[in-house]
Amino acid sequence: MEVSDRPALLYFVARPAEAVSCKNPLPKVLNKPMNTASRTIPFFNYPALYRQQEKEILSLLHDVMSRGAFIMQKDLLEFETTLAKYLGVKHAFGVADGTNAILMGLLAAGLQPGDEVIVPTHTFIATAAAVHWAGGVPVLADCGPDKMIDPTSAEACITPKTRFLMPVQLNGRTADMDALTDIAKRHGLKIVEDSAQALGSKYKGRSAGTFGEAGTLSFYPAKLLGCFGDGGAVMTNDDKVAAQIHLLRDHGRDPEGIVRRWGLNSRLDNMQAAVLNLKFKTFDQDVARRRAIASLYQERLGKLDQVLLPPAPDSDPNHFDVFQNYEIEADDRNALRAHLDSRGVKTILQWGGHGIHQFKDLGFKTVPPYAERMFQRELLLPMNTTLSDEDVHYISDTILEFYKA
Repeated sequence: MEVSDRPALLYFVARPAEAVSCKNPLPKVLNKPMNTASRTIPFFNYPALYRQQEKEILSLLHDVMSRGAFIMQKDLLEFETTLAKYLGVKHAFGVADGTNAILMGLLAAGLQPGDEVIVPTHTFIATAAAVHWAGGVPVLADCGPDKMIDPTSAEACITPKTRFLMPVQLNGRTADMDALTDIAKRHGLKIVEDSAQALGSKYKGRSAGTFGEAGTLSFYPAKLLGCFGDGGAVMTNDDKVAAQIHLLRDHGRDPEGIVRRWGLNSRLDNMQAAVLNLKFKTFDQDVARRRAIASLYQERLGKLDQVLLPPAPDSDPNHFDVFQNYEIEADDRNALRAHLDSRGVKTILQWGGHGIHQFKDLGFKTVPPYAERMFQRELLLPMNTTLSDEDVHYISDTILEFYKA
């Protein structure tokens, strides 16, 4: 399937023909550009990612299937235990996908029909859709240069109907949670985090997804920790919220099988949990590699006046960023993208190049000013552990070539 500019569910798919070899997925960072011939660099190389652990993956899938362990078995319990320990939370629940995770997090935290929920316009539609299907009303706030929800804009969105504030921890970065928590406390709001893109990210040493009544994750294949299909999680330190999530994800049934409320069928598949258990073993190494790639982009492109890069690793002691994506703003973005494509470098526009406020069929009237300008300039460069340093140098050389011309 071809990567497209159009909004689509599978917006990170690269054609198998675009796959590149990745015999050494974690090479040492180089300090100077590489003279490389023209090549093809997919935005995300699914086949190479699979090949990194092919034997281990096939072995564990054989084990799961030979045990007939498909729904809510020990592999899922092991993953939930590992995830909760990693994040430092009391409860973690594997669920069907990231969208269901948000929906259940809101319902478990007490969202009522008509409650307003402040979300950033710079997020995937799933964030606002989950609010809608939970019975709430999404209200759109602006973002700032770091692409995170702008606290000042979020506070300006508050009305007498506002009950929730939903930061989206985006691109592997956690928002300014001091400012957002202060806003929530002063206005009596609950926080539920969409941390789909931020597993491993921290703000002042605290993990994304652990600041509010509930936090959520996605394990979509291109995520920091991705399975081979859909998957998600809900985390909480609140026992009452945890009890509701336990009911919601399994048809409203309690441990004795008695239905206590209307629930959903939203359980993380046990085979996917087994895959995630395997991948978790190298997760810290994967994060280190992403940060090394970000450092190399910063070294090569950081002095370009025409490009705004994400904050560099360790540039702010309050933030530990894990670089799920590498989202830049670029002058003459469309021409730059065409130039990169002509040199074999595949890029995408996040969310198909649209903020949620731009989907007029959904009835939104607000026009957040920074996001409106940003969506004319934003671009995602390749960022994943299958990239070699030579790939990153080639991408950087191609961008420098464009602006020099």
